[in-house]
Amino acid sequence: MQVDANRFSWFQVPEDIKKLLILAAQNWENTSDSEKYIQQALSISGGNTEVLVAAYRFFYYKNNYSLALQTAVKVLDKIKEQEHFSDNWEQLKPILINRREEPQIRLYLNAYAAAGLVLAKLGEIERAKEISARVKEIDKKNDFGAGILLDILSRPAEDDD
Repeated sequence: MQVDANRFSWFQVPEDIKKLLILAAQNWENTSDSEKYIQQALSISGGNTEVLVAAYRFFYYKNNYSLALQTAVKVLDKIKEQEHFSDNWEQLKPILINRREEPQIRLYLNAYAAAGLVLAKLGEIERAKEISARVKEIDKKNDFGAGILLDILSRPAEDDD
C-alpha cells in the first residue's frame, strides 16, 4: 500500500513514523491492524509528544480507556520532567495559572483534563472529579472541558418517579 506522508507535512515526526500513523488511520476498521501500527509508531518515536497525542486519541476513540489513560499520563510525565514541575498541586497550580497560555502548559492541562475524562469512563469518579476541579480552577474559559465534566459528575441523581 502506497502511503503519501507529504499529505500531513504539518505533522512534525519522521517520515517512517508518519507512515505508520497514516496506516493506522487507513486501517481504522481493523482494530488489531491499526493498533499494531500505533504501537509500532510509539515504540520507535522515543516518546515524541505528537505521537503520544495521536496514540491517546486513537485509544480513546477505540474505547481502549486503560491505554488512553496510560498515554495521557505519559504526556503529563514528559511535560512534568521537561518543566521540572512539582508533584505538589498547591505548588504547581500558580505556575499553571501564570503560564496557562503557553503551548506546553496548554498541552499539560489538556492531557490532565483528558486523564480526568478517561478516569470517569473507567468508573473512577472521585479521581475524575478531583482532576476536573483542579483544571477548572485554572481554566476560567473552560477551554479544556473540565468544568463541563465536573458538572456532569457532580449532578445529583435524578429520581425515577
